[in-house]
Amino acid sequence: MKTFLESLEASGPLVYDGGFGSELFKGRIELTNSALANELHPDAVVDIHAAYIEAGTDVIGTNTFVASPLHLEMAGKAANDAGKIARLSVEHAKTAVERSGREVHIAGSVGPSPGAIESDAGDTVFGIADAKVRAAHEQVIHALADAGVDLICIETMFSAKEAAIAADVARKTGLPVAINLTCKYTKDRKTGEVVYRTDWGHSAGDLLDFLGSGEFSDGDDLLGHVRVVGMNCGAETRRVEHTGMAYAIHGVRQFREALSSRGINGVMLMAYPNAGLPQLERKTGRTTYSLTADDMAAFVPGLIEAGASIIGGCCGTGPLHIRAFHRMMNGGFGKDRYGRDANDARDRKNAGGRHRER
Repeated sequence: MKTFLESLEASGPLVYDGGFGSELFKGRIELTNSALANELHPDAVVDIHAAYIEAGTDVIGTNTFVASPLHLEMAGKAANDAGKIARLSVEHAKTAVERSGREVHIAGSVGPSPGAIESDAGDTVFGIADAKVRAAHEQVIHALADAGVDLICIETMFSAKEAAIAADVARKTGLPVAINLTCKYTKDRKTGEVVYRTDWGHSAGDLLDFLGSGEFSDGDDLLGHVRVVGMNCGAETRRVEHTGMAYAIHGVRQFREALSSRGINGVMLMAYPNAGLPQLERKTGRTTYSLTADDMAAFVPGLIEAGASIIGGCCGTGPLHIRAFHRMMNGGFGKDRYGRDANDARDRKNAGGRHRER
């Protein structure tokens, strides 16, 4: 089997998977912490991975977005349970891959801490101590690496500084590292330029500068260890034009420009946005999302043109979305890369209706 980097460099764009927590909710599994499903609902975790693999994904993410000890403590679990839960998540992902008979890479998902960190807040009165944040990331990241993931995916980062701390931990595993920020719309009042920034005001360029500065890595430049950067999640309630795939395209362009302006080569781009805006159905009490599989897939060519080498979905996207992305990334006609009929009538019906994912 090719390594993740070999697959990334040797073939066309790779398909990432979609939302995990939203798929658990869709199956009526609602927990205080979605990572607990690795212990409490192992079959459901395997089934979600399997559905994404069957839909055509090349890379699946472990169910560890909130497996950090900082998150687990809030759910009444012991902090030292994080390693066990992370290892279980990899076992479930491997089970789904093995059953599929396909070559699929496993990304170890690493989410943000549950609150501001010291480096952003300026103190430990309002911020979680940097040392505590680092220790939490060490517990999860090393457990994921020891269990056999193919890469570490640091995602939904509201702080580029925390992303740099996590990247410093991840580089010590020797695995490829991906970092994805979650940003909001901002506009330069003087130039009118739209610049996406995190909640802490960090842009794509800021992330690259933090990684290169050595501020969070004992003076070492982290850019040589981070192989993928990009955007995920994101939703603008008042700016639909900056939500979903449009957000991803704009964000990837900003990352590409930031890399180019700094003369940084060899870093790939990734994007996996939400399925538009969440909407609460009053009658059922369920959350749905505004963009269907076909709605999002129509933007895939534009996202590839913008420079994305890995494309998937976040909140609200499901296997139907990923199947539509896969079909679009394989030309939309004839046989796909797995020898299946890319225009199967059943799939067209499922992906093309006004279906809503949780």
